[in-house]
Amino acid sequence: MSPEPPFIPIFEGLNKETLNHLWKQVEKVELPAGTVIVREGEPGNRLYLVGSGFVRVCKRFDQSDEVELAALTEGDFFGEMCILETLPRAATVQAVTETTVFSMSSSVFFNLHEKAPGQYAILVLNIARDLSRRLRALDEAFTALHH
Repeated sequence: MSPEPPFIPIFEGLNKETLNHLWKQVEKVELPAGTVIVREGEPGNRLYLVGSGFVRVCKRFDQSDEVELAALTEGDFFGEMCILETLPRAATVQAVTETTVFSMSSSVFFNLHEKAPGQYAILVLNIARDLSRRLRALDEAFTALHH
């Protein structure tokens, strides 16, 4: 039986059939605080949804010049870049607290594209909107540091 889905903003606007289809294919993982979930530079093909807890997204993890890019919590997602392009992970993500994540492989998204292109388009648009919001926040932070 699939876990009960938390509210995930990138799924907003998808019909019930699509949500059920996606949710049947998630893998639920419970992680202790401190766990590295994905590592910068490694290959990846999974999108992660934060069900509970708190994670941080870092560049140059565990190095003297480490930079924290984002803090994510329930309803947020990460790993979308590996779904949209086949490049190595762009950052490391670490659980700060005990965290539950739900992950989906890139094949789930490919299958959605094949079976329900309109629903796939809604999902990709939602991801793009969230990425735009994140980029805007990083731009603001960068500008504040250099002004």
